[in-house]
This record gives sequence, structure tokens and C-alpha cells, in this order.
Amino acid sequence: MNDASQTASVQGSPTSGGYFRWTICALLLFAAVINYVDRQVIGILKPTLTEVFHWSDERIYSSIVFAFQLAYAVGFVLAGRFMDAVGVRVGFATSVSLWSLAAMAHGFAGLVPEGWRLPMLNLDANTGFAWVTLTGGAVGLALARFALGLGESGAFPASIKTVAEWFPRRERALATGIFNAGTNVGALVTPLAVPWITVHLGWQWAFILTGAIGFTWVAAWLWLYRDPAHHPRLKPAELAYIRSDPPDLPVRIPWRTLLPHRQTWAFAIGKFMTDPIWWLYLFWIPDFLHRNHGLDLKRIGLPLVIIYLVADVGSIGGGWISGWLMKKGWTANRARKTAMFLCAACVVPVAFAANVKDLWLAVGLISLAAAAHQGWSANLFTLTSDMFPRKAVGSVVGIGGTAGAVGGMFIAMLVGAVLQATQSYIPVFIMAGCTYLVALLIIHLLVPRLEPAKLAET
Repeated sequence: MNDASQTASVQGSPTSGGYFRWTICALLLFAAVINYVDRQVIGILKPTLTEVFHWSDERIYSSIVFAFQLAYAVGFVLAGRFMDAVGVRVGFATSVSLWSLAAMAHGFAGLVPEGWRLPMLNLDANTGFAWVTLTGGAVGLALARFALGLGESGAFPASIKTVAEWFPRRERALATGIFNAGTNVGALVTPLAVPWITVHLGWQWAFILTGAIGFTWVAAWLWLYRDPAHHPRLKPAELAYIRSDPPDLPVRIPWRTLLPHRQTWAFAIGKFMTDPIWWLYLFWIPDFLHRNHGLDLKRIGLPLVIIYLVADVGSIGGGWISGWLMKKGWTANRARKTAMFLCAACVVPVAFAANVKDLWLAVGLISLAAAAHQGWSANLFTLTSDMFPRKAVGSVVGIGGTAGAVGGMFIAMLVGAVLQATQSYIPVFIMAGCTYLVALLIIHLLVPRLEPAKLAET
């Protein structure tokens, strides 16, 4: 045993080797903040954009959301492999640069001529699949959303891969929960900043100014990030602690070898079933609050801030629970699934959110469900590093992200069709309340002991 390893093992505490890994975690958190600011602006502005562009069909907005989800699904397939191939330093910087440009491009959607048309496949409550034709500004928004989806698809594969490289297994759920809390911070900041910018400068500047923030992060990332083994600011003792788990074999893992494994499908199905519920909160809750409780752009900020502030607690708490149980001697399998069951149970009451008349009771039910989703997500993401070697984590997260984005595509169409037909969110929230328990059952049936995948080595 070398001196650095001996120091880490003797002192034994998680901070005994140093703290620089948490600086990397902070960078991931800020990336998630920017990611969700750029992603959520359109949800806050949905009532404004509906009025500006005279959308009479709910499926126009759902088609614009669908464009993002489609690109997100396609991008995730490529992004995970891209991060594994070029590394997260270059890969993450490329991803953030692309999505920042796309976010700013939303502000110029009004310049698209009315003669431009874009047919989009959507759902009709009576006939099933049907074509919806976007025109003018809606075309510009759909194209910008598509580019945004391509860029943002790299965020989570890069972040999860970074956590796998910079943290030992016992800290990964907590680190994931911390950076994932940035999604809630972003979703919290957006309803505070966007209404003010819109009222004082116009809706276009809400997109342009928030999109430009990403380039400051890119500069900080390129300055601070290096691989742990070659980082000049990382102390040997902390590097030894990061590498304290049994080492992965330095082999190439072809993407095609991941698909036959039930561990891959457990993660992918979990994402396919539960990611769409988060998209529901992100893109449709402002409309729900406007439709069911009469909130306008000036009054919608506080309820959304509460929802995502509570979700922040859930993100960190959900990751902390499983880590705490593992420190008590629980296996990773038992600890992760217990934490996920508690989160799934806490989502169930959201089924009643559309029935209640009191605004703050509805906000409370949605807040609890959003917090539970984030706790669930922190543990679901961590399953990848429990079941796969570091070299494969980015690709597995990419596969699962694709599945989640495909699910998001369906819910975008489904919510638009349901609202067009019923003018009610009741069926949508009932579905949201039941999904997580079913997803956990399927995950448990596929990986009852959370055993590592036996991958072919080439």
C-alpha cells in the first residue's frame, strides 16, 4: 500500500483526503442550474407566447415541446458515447455551448415569416395520431427547441460520468443528489427572473439573456476541470480515496454489448416511465396554475419557487438516505430500493392535485411529488455506477436518457390531446401518481440483487 492510500485508510473519514472533488461537484450543480433555466423559460412564457402568436390549439405548444423531446432522445444516444469517447472536459463544454446558442435563438423566433410551415405528428383525442401544422413563430420556436434538445442531451451523461470518475461508490448518490439539486435551483430561479425580464424588456430578452449565461460556465469548466489522475490541484490522499473502490478493468466496452443486459433495461425502463412526469411538471405546471387557479405571469412566481425549493430538498435528501443506509451496513441493493420506494410512495398523493380547489394545497401536493421525483432520480442515476464499470456509465446513462426522452415525447403529445379534448388535468395527474411504484416493481424484477452486469471485454 502506498503512502497516499495508507493515509486515506487510516484517517478513514470522507473528507480526510481533501475537498477538491466537491469543487467539481459544484461545477456540475451550476451546469444543471443553467440547463434548467434554459429549459424552463418556455414553460413560464407559455401563456404569453399563446397570446403573442395566437395559438388556439393546445397541440401547437405540445408540438413545440415534442420537438425538444425528439432531439433530446436522438441526442442522448449520441451524447453518452460522445462523452465516453472524447472525455467530459471537451464533451461537456461542447454540449453547453450548443445549448446556450440554441436557448438564445428562441428570442428570434418572431422573425420567422408566417409563410414558413412545419408539419408535426401529434395526438388527437378522437382520431389518434394526426398532423399539426406549425407556422411562423411556432416554426422558429420548434427549431430552436430541437437544437436545445440536442445540446442539453449531453448534460446528464457528462455529469454522471464525472461523478463516477471523481467519487467513490459510497458518495456517488449524495454527489448526484447535490448536482441534481441544481435542476431545481434552475427551475426556481426561472420564475423569479423571467417574468421581470419579460415585463421590462420583452419575452425575446428572457430567452437571450438566460441563454448567454452558459458561456461563463464553459470558461470556468475549461479552466478548472482535468481528469483526476492528472489534476494539479488534487492531493494524492484524495485521489487515493476517490480510487478506494476496486478498480475497473481498462477495457473498451462496445455500445452494442450493453443492450442485451437486463441491468441496462432496468435503468432505461425506469427513465422511460418516470422522466415524463418531471417533464409534465416542468413544461405544464405554469399552464395548470394559470388554467385551474387563474395565476398570471406576475403572480405565478411564488408557487413555482415553492415547488422547486421543496424539490431541492428531495434531491439531496433522496441521495443522502441511501448513502446513510449503506453506512449503517445495508447493501447497495437494499439501500437504493428502500430510498426509491419511499420516494415512489410520496408521489402518489399528486393524483388528487387537479381536484383540489385551494391553490396552496395543490402546490403542496405537486411540491411533494416533485421532491420525491428528484430523490428517486438521484438513486436511479446512481444505479448505473452500481451495476456498470466507469467506462460504460456514460453510454448507459445515454441509453436511459434516450428512453426517458422518448417517454417525454409521448407525454407531450398526450397532455396536449387530453387538454384539447377534456380541458382537464385530472387524468394526467392520476397517471403521474401511479407510475413510480409500477416502475420500481419492474426494476426489482429485472435486477432483484442489483448485481453488476457481466460485460464482454474487447
